[in-house]
Amino acid sequence: MVYCRNTGGRYGKATIEGYYQKLSKAFVELTKQASCSGDEYRSLKVDCANGIGALKLREMEHYFSQGLSVQLFNDGSKGKLNHLCGADFVKSHQKPPQGMEIKSNERCCSFDGDADRIVYYYHDADGQFHLIDGDKIATLISSFLKELLVEIGESLNIGVVQTAYANGSSTRYLEEVMKVPVYCTKTGVKHLHHKAQEFDIGVYFEANGHGTALFNTAVEMKIKQSAEQLEDKKRKAAKMLENIIDLFNQAAGDAISDMLVIEAILALKGLTVQQWDALYTDLPNRQLKVQVADRRVISTTNAERQAVTPPGLQEAINDLVKKYKLSRAFVRPSGTEDVVRVYAEADSQESADHLAHEVSLAVFQLAGGIGERPQPVTS
Repeated sequence: MVYCRNTGGRYGKATIEGYYQKLSKAFVELTKQASCSGDEYRSLKVDCANGIGALKLREMEHYFSQGLSVQLFNDGSKGKLNHLCGADFVKSHQKPPQGMEIKSNERCCSFDGDADRIVYYYHDADGQFHLIDGDKIATLISSFLKELLVEIGESLNIGVVQTAYANGSSTRYLEEVMKVPVYCTKTGVKHLHHKAQEFDIGVYFEANGHGTALFNTAVEMKIKQSAEQLEDKKRKAAKMLENIIDLFNQAAGDAISDMLVIEAILALKGLTVQQWDALYTDLPNRQLKVQVADRRVISTTNAERQAVTPPGLQEAINDLVKKYKLSRAFVRPSGTEDVVRVYAEADSQESADHLAHEVSLAVFQLAGGIGERPQPVTS
């Protein structure tokens, strides 16, 4: 609403209804253009984390119902906010939220309590749980935007912004397959948003599912003109891009907006959730915490991917990383408690677990660890 007021109404009407109508109109226009669909009847199960997303989605769903049917779970009628449900629970526990039964290959998503994050997931035919996090959301969106730009014949400066927690496979896929440049910033949406503003089109998502896409004003005007002036296929692609722009919440991103963007792209590309998931395979990874006497002994550089202090820690991490294939690891201090967060990834879960444990030991020894020494990962 603030963004709408600050742009004198150019961005939209500064009311809740204005938000519902702008996004829904763009979504319905896009789904009308879908010539084929990965799912014959588009329906989605949504875990609302017993938060505000349920109230707003319920008010909004009749606006876009001809393009998508949503079934709400953890809608606040019973249960506590984010308790055994929500995007963070699903991502950290790698399982569906409480209260949601999932059939094989059903498309599902979870918001967090204040509806600014979203993750997708499904069960395959063998009952195996598959998570689709912010990395794969950014990949789907940026790939689609690039395809539309190629179709129109526009050469715009598009970039994807990630944090150090982005899976290495997503970075490689974007850079090597899609030829989209990727940039890394410190953790925190304010850092990603600021970097994304440097591009004609900037897409940013944290792995936790918080993000959006930004389009500079000149680009929006150019696309609008293209949608009116170009012919045939180029005009159709420009019109799609114009509607996709309207579908994004460029102020800060939110789960409802991101959900509708994802659903529109899947419909337009005729992709099932399994085909989306198969774009690339995530490298196995492990995140651990190490208690320290004072988190300030750790300082980092290179978007938190390298430790500057204490002396010897980065060298120790470098030596450990060399032992494993396709591996990397980094450490960063918590912003709120005397804890150091450890991230490791490698070509197998066993290797990622070993690397994370060995880096945790290095942190414990060199950065003033307290309490029990880090134990090997057992899961």
